Amino acid sequence: MDDAPRSTAPVREALAAYAHGAWCGWMRYMWSKCTPNADGSLTIPAWAVLRWERQMNTVYTDLPESERESDRKEADTMLAIVAKEPG
Repeated sequence: MDDAPRSTAPVREALAAYAHGAWCGWMRYMWSKCTPNADGSLTIPAWAVLRWERQMNTVYTDLPESERESDRKEADTMLAIVAKEPG
C-alpha cells in the first residue's frame, strides 16, 4: 500500500504507530508472565497458554463481555486517532 493517497498518509502513519505501540505493550506483558530459561528462551505458563489459545480461537461475538469491552477500548483508541487526523 505504498501508493496510498497522500490525504490518508497521516492517518495511516498514526495508525501504524499505534499498532506498533500496542504490539510492544502486548509483548512486554507477555514477557512479564513468562519464565526465562538459561538458554534465552521463555516458558509461557499453562494458565496463559489456555487463556490466550481460547481467546485466539474464539470469534469476537462469543467472547465474554469483559474481553469484548477490552477490545472496544482498543477500537475507541483507533477511532480517536482517525477522528483527529486530517484526511
